[in-house]
Amino acid sequence: MADLVDVVIQDRRWEGIGLDILAQSACRSCLNHLNFDPEVFEISLLGCDDARISALNADFRAKPTPTNVLSWPAQERAPVSPGLVPVPPKIADGETYELGDIAIAYETCVKEARVAAKPQDQHVFHLLVHATLHLLGYDHILNQDAVLMEETERKVLATVGHPDPYEEH
Repeated sequence: MADLVDVVIQDRRWEGIGLDILAQSACRSCLNHLNFDPEVFEISLLGCDDARISALNADFRAKPTPTNVLSWPAQERAPVSPGLVPVPPKIADGETYELGDIAIAYETCVKEARVAAKPQDQHVFHLLVHATLHLLGYDHILNQDAVLMEETERKVLATVGHPDPYEEH
């Protein structure tokens, strides 16, 4: 089984929680849940700090502040109408499909997990599922799309025994 996610660790603190293993598992779980074969996809992941993600957020979203995770789909595949499943990737036989790139910020993730009283690895797993869904065309700007995306996240997380990340505790 080949690696689905090519992980680049820019901030060594990510090694302490096993970002590589979390990424392979989270992204595979997401693709499997959606009936996509993870073996035909490639995702690039940058494990960085708040300073780097702030710069990326400024460059790509004109928001010069840290955020937990950013994603850049290789191809836009928005649904034809709000609330519908996005257009699936078309994959030719024998080819590998580059799904896109993800960046995740260490300090923001640690802080969010602590504030939510959640284990850091579960929070990071959730964020990687969230980002993978973005690569597949899911979004949460419109309410109908947000409902679909959150429902899909809940289902993916449930397949690995993780609690509902949106449930108030």
